Amino acid sequence: MTSADYLSLVQGAGITLALSIAGVVLGVPIGLALALIRWARIPVLAQVVTAYVSLLRATPLVTLTLLIFFALPTLGLDIKPIPAAILALTMNTAAFNCEVWRAALIDFPRDQLEAARAFGMGPSLIFARIMMAQVWRTSLPGLVNEMTLLIKTTPAIAVIGVVDITRAAVRIGAETYEPLPPFLAATAIYCVIVLVFIRIQRAVEMRINAEARPA
Repeated sequence: MTSADYLSLVQGAGITLALSIAGVVLGVPIGLALALIRWARIPVLAQVVTAYVSLLRATPLVTLTLLIFFALPTLGLDIKPIPAAILALTMNTAAFNCEVWRAALIDFPRDQLEAARAFGMGPSLIFARIMMAQVWRTSLPGLVNEMTLLIKTTPAIAVIGVVDITRAAVRIGAETYEPLPPFLAATAIYCVIVLVFIRIQRAVEMRINAEARPA
């Protein structure tokens, strides 16, 4: 492999990381909103969200990506590969994040809600000051796990021409007729990215535990 090949892999890693971060930044709050709708059992909307989550969790990311990229133009919405990839990643991870958030919401002690209402706190204040402070801590491991899975599923977006790490490795292997070196390098890059996410999770958890200890 030449220096240009390594540069191509690094550029692919940048695209992979950027798209993954975009999916996480959009998917985490959307997943929370969907989980709140299901948890609150809002009529009609809760059923719609349940159907959405079930459908998206059952749909492979590559199929979803192709559907978005080729179906939206038929509806008059011209979409480029990068926005299509971000939309597919966001829709996919939001569905899985919804289940992570919902599990934490279901486990939240109901007696705390009743006590907060007894003190005259409104729903928004209860959520911001009591629920969210505990729910996000419970959800953190599951959310980070979903983030790492999102990174590892990004090769699916290569089907619409987005040059991520895997697509760059495939191109290099095809040009050099030596597929092993670029794929080993791609694997190493994926490992580094995932390990960084895991380290961030552990650092946050350690800080939370330190703050929770009595002085």
